[in-house]
Amino acid sequence: MDIEELLTRGISEVIVKEDLKKRMEKGEILRIKEGFDPSSADIHLGHMVGLRKLRQFQEMGHKVVLIVGDWTAQIGDPSGRSATRPVLTAEQVRANAQTYMEQFFTIVDKDKTEVKWQSEWYGNFNLSEVLKLAGKFTIAQFLQRDDFKKRYDANLPISVTEFIYPMLQAYDSVMVKADVEFGGNDQKFNLLVGRQLQEQMGQRPQNIVMTPLLVGTDGVHKMSKSLGNYIGVTESPEQIYGKVMSIPDSLIMNYFELITDVPQKDLDDMKKDLESGSVNPMTYKKDLAKNIITQLYDSAAADEGETYFKKTVQNKEIPDEIPDFDARNCANISQIMVNAGFAKSMGEARRLIQQGGVELAGEKVTDPAVSFKNGDLLKVGKRRYLKINL
Repeated sequence: MDIEELLTRGISEVIVKEDLKKRMEKGEILRIKEGFDPSSADIHLGHMVGLRKLRQFQEMGHKVVLIVGDWTAQIGDPSGRSATRPVLTAEQVRANAQTYMEQFFTIVDKDKTEVKWQSEWYGNFNLSEVLKLAGKFTIAQFLQRDDFKKRYDANLPISVTEFIYPMLQAYDSVMVKADVEFGGNDQKFNLLVGRQLQEQMGQRPQNIVMTPLLVGTDGVHKMSKSLGNYIGVTESPEQIYGKVMSIPDSLIMNYFELITDVPQKDLDDMKKDLESGSVNPMTYKKDLAKNIITQLYDSAAADEGETYFKKTVQNKEIPDEIPDFDARNCANISQIMVNAGFAKSMGEARRLIQQGGVELAGEKVTDPAVSFKNGDLLKVGKRRYLKINL
């Protein structure tokens, strides 16, 4: 992959592209900053868009600097608007970070990555230093951020802490002397604050590489665990294959462009095939599923995922190996689904039942309180099975 393609494919915007390109052409070894909030542990294909791009930079000789936001994660959500970002203990943050990094390094080269923890510089950050940092910015600057402006105009509350967060992220860039910072295109304002602070503190301002947000399996919203439209990088090959096969046809080319290395010429030919109807979209979905699984596992696992899909979905066969589940402490089918990880909550389990997506012993379940017996086979959706043990 040449520099121009690296800075174009799977990229929504680069600031400042010409400057970054010149530095790369000169052979500079750049420090590529990537930060993450360890309030959650798992990575999905949406994260993979940026992580694959980091790996490509590493393959050109650059160094990734991974910043673990352990200090800010212990504060929680500054706006108080998100139930998904609770205040965490230091132990919870460490556990989440460990899981995250295990998944991170399935995609990014560990040997070419430097890991830094925010607490290395914020652990002894005092009030005087906070005030000095805050003094480098104005309220007018921060009200240029789109969501701040909308909330201000609508007389909705904005906490002072929310203004501080972008400053802290910017200070991270100063502390690691970042040459480039990665982020989603929804992070543009914060990334620009980093450029400004570096310049104020005598450093060369970082360039910015923004990656697009991957649309989830529902074909509508960005991929998100909270929305349930995600494909996790540590899910089994069978689960990944089945979920990829479920995406709308309209997402096929987008997924190929953002999370595979299929050459652009081949992508152009595939797009023509889909537009003309000369190829069944399922053919390319199968190729996409196998490509993704091969990246995360290997080609043998991709073949196993395909075989499982053909048997359980296309041929509607029951898989040869079905996990046993101890249901002695479960009062109903909904509880079994939640405890087995087939549903995130009792409410979601009931919705799946109401939608006709649950079978017990070969019969559709219409009542969450339906009785079950030892050895019954529970099927949720098209691909998930378990055998009930009592």
